[in-house]
Amino acid sequence: MSRMKILKKNLADEVTWQYEGESVSRTENSVTIEALFNRDDMPFQEIVLKRNDRFVETFYTDKWYNIFEIYDRDDGKLKGWYCNIGKPAVVGDDFISYVDLALDLWVSANGKQTVLDEDELAELDLDDELKRQVYDGLQELQAVFKTKNPPR
Repeated sequence: MSRMKILKKNLADEVTWQYEGESVSRTENSVTIEALFNRDDMPFQEIVLKRNDRFVETFYTDKWYNIFEIYDRDDGKLKGWYCNIGKPAVVGDDFISYVDLALDLWVSANGKQTVLDEDELAELDLDDELKRQVYDGLQELQAVFKTKNPPR
């Protein structure tokens, strides 16, 4: 395992959030890291995201999304999956960088899907090609989770 810096960027390629995690696996087109939630406890959908919840995050260099599998810090139970729609990740030896395109998908532990932040997506004023990539990524993710066989 190696330490990696994760850089979330906006459309202007500016870093809007960064944190570190431990690389746990790597393939030709993806990297999975473990990181601890580093914000104060906050209600989110039907759960509470807690400081030090364990996030198992998979970033893809060939897909328009990433997937964060979230586990409770206290009992280790799966809370659900938070998925960011974004440009394919750029992965280096010690960093992962991705451009967030606002639209998100929350999948609760029982499989219920909720699309988030469509209002933020509308504010981005994306060209037609980028919008198509965003919605294609969302549809691919939704299909993956409908199989009841989410990526691990």
